[in-house]
Amino acid sequence: MGDKTAQMKISFGMIFSIILIVIFIAFAFYAIKKFLNVSDEIKIAQFVDKLESDVDKVWKSTKDSQEVEYSLPKKIEKICFRDSDENLIFYPLGIVPPKKINHLDMPKIIKKENSFCVDNINGKIKLILKKDYGEALVVIQ
Repeated sequence: MGDKTAQMKISFGMIFSIILIVIFIAFAFYAIKKFLNVSDEIKIAQFVDKLESDVDKVWKSTKDSQEVEYSLPKKIEKICFRDSDENLIFYPLGIVPPKKINHLDMPKIIKKENSFCVDNINGKIKLILKKDYGEALVVIQ
């Protein structure tokens, strides 16, 4: 009779240990997923800051043309520039809210269509920022 109660106590201890291990593993996966989401948000914020900085630098010069490359998370398929209050839009919609980039000549950027879009290829976006002599705003190509 004593042997059976000892076996029961060991099995309850084992079950409790397994439950704790499963909880710790689930929490670890949750924390890793949250960390990766924060990493993507940081990449997007750095992209917007760097783009604003580069546009301002070109805007302050009298004449400039530079090719720039930015990193974005692969979940962003493309970025588009539109002539609206918030002129930078990330696709697919809903992942990142639209942003406002100042000093852009939107009529020249979107002269052919309602928007100018650039695909995100392997996490990289390439743009040409250009301002000619006598122009007041920057054009993105």
